Amino acid sequence: MATQLGEAKSSTELIISWEALPADFQLEDEPVENTGQPLLAGALRESLEISGFIQPQMLIASNFGLCATINDQFVAKAPDWVYVPAVNEILAERKSYTPNLEGDIPAVVMEFLSDTDGTEYSFKRIYPPGKWFFYEQILQVPIYVIFDPNGGLLEYYQLENRRYELQQPDENGRHWIDSMGLFLGTWQGTKESRTGYWLRWWDKAGNLLPWAVEQIAQERQRAEQERQQKERLIAYLQSQGIDPNNLPGS
Repeated sequence: MATQLGEAKSSTELIISWEALPADFQLEDEPVENTGQPLLAGALRESLEISGFIQPQMLIASNFGLCATINDQFVAKAPDWVYVPAVNEILAERKSYTPNLEGDIPAVVMEFLSDTDGTEYSFKRIYPPGKWFFYEQILQVPIYVIFDPNGGLLEYYQLENRRYELQQPDENGRHWIDSMGLFLGTWQGTKESRTGYWLRWWDKAGNLLPWAVEQIAQERQRAEQERQQKERLIAYLQSQGIDPNNLPGS
């Protein structure tokens, strides 16, 4: 029989505590819905790494257990992507993360729409609680993003008066995340084996944070432009009867 969260006190009161993952607790080992989800999560982290955004005290992970104890019942939810600004202890490997006990509350959680009907929107209060309820009412994560990789729809919710409110994007279709100092928006194209919609980061000036393959292409383009400029300069000097190899001071 399902236990109503909070019924020990009242129908609405919740007793929340922050306790470490029990040594014998088995995190749910749910299979990834499809091969695209790890690519989406990995691409978000990759561009942050290349741009130099990620610092040692930050926690950025995917399919990673966020923990809380609600009315003496231990709960763990694994968002598709999570960003925590600062943790108390820097560890090489983590099995889970308990906000308040181990560091900051997550600033952003993301869920990628899957074939599982409605779990990203679940406000279920009975044990185990739904994802929406857990992020909004228990963890009180300031920003909750729900993204449809197939249709490209980005739903950006911000916590206001303890309720998630849908926010409208700016004129470029992006959302400013103040805690990160970055814009989040959608982008359509190909990376690795996947062609479709992606979530991407832009800096305050509106510059797209590149992926590794894009950065390599940009560097090659700059090198080619420099080569062409050098060739044009040599051709000009030769047209003026000047030997480029015997310039004064060379």
